[in-house]
Amino acid sequence: MGLLGVATFVLFLVSLCVGPAPIPWRAALAGLVPGSGEDYGLIVRELRLPRALLALGIGATLGLAGAVLQGMLRNPLAEPGVIGVSTLAALGAVLAFYSGAAAVFPLALPCGGIVGALLAAVVLSALMRRHTGTLGLILAGVAINSFGGALTALALNLAPNPYAAYEIFFWLMGSLADRSMAHVWLVLPFMLGGSAMLAWAARDLDVLALGEEAAQSLGLDLPRLRLLVVAGTALAVGSGVAVAGVIGFVGLVVPHLLRPFTGHTPSRLAPASALGGAALTLAADVCTRLVVVNAELKLGVVTALVGAPFFLYLVVRTREAWAWR
Repeated sequence: MGLLGVATFVLFLVSLCVGPAPIPWRAALAGLVPGSGEDYGLIVRELRLPRALLALGIGATLGLAGAVLQGMLRNPLAEPGVIGVSTLAALGAVLAFYSGAAAVFPLALPCGGIVGALLAAVVLSALMRRHTGTLGLILAGVAINSFGGALTALALNLAPNPYAAYEIFFWLMGSLADRSMAHVWLVLPFMLGGSAMLAWAARDLDVLALGEEAAQSLGLDLPRLRLLVVAGTALAVGSGVAVAGVIGFVGLVVPHLLRPFTGHTPSRLAPASALGGAALTLAADVCTRLVVVNAELKLGVVTALVGAPFFLYLVVRTREAWAWR
């Protein structure tokens, strides 16, 4: 945890320094304080600080949600997108593009994404109240993902002009460029609330590792646990998607990398994954600014380039493990 904390702090500072106009680290720290370091203060406070804060928060919630979902579903391939929250949050933002509301009111885009995430939370919470099991939750996530993906494709297909479709397409790739403190304050309550639910649920995952029947015999309330995880993921991850687009694989990769260092204990893995997710997202966002191309790389592209090969490795390793058994 100490090493992860140091790495996250260093990457946060690097995120403040790196960009089209490089800033010395001392000047970057001075620029955080209004009234001092004014040579770089405007760049740091208005452009890079919101970006770094969002990378920190989104990465932490993705890592935390991935660790908790893998523990609850007892599936090493689970990640926040498995229950459909990311898809509906993205759909809400796409509808804000499609309706033209994003052009009239800049915060309509994240607001639409948050509404989509809350809708996913309501649907999944209703299913949880009917005592739907783990398999039912996964199947519901598959249905929500398919439905949300179809509606997003329909919006792209019926976009009023090619520029709108182009803007939607590039937003879906995920990026933290051009974000402001208004976006940070908008999603901060949802991120904090969702993360608190996930942290509370993580305490019970050690018992659940014994199996559902054994956990229930020890007094674990499984429907309540599932409700906490679903609602927490919807609020925390959905609000991140609302401001940054879809950033995949962080919630899948980070828990796997850190699990051996936490004794394979779910409750210890959750906070470590939060720090690890923050560090990985900050590092990926820095990479988007270091690679010089015609336009800045999208954050979702960088995380996918890292996560997709790792996912294939996990699939192969899991298959070999089952074949051995």
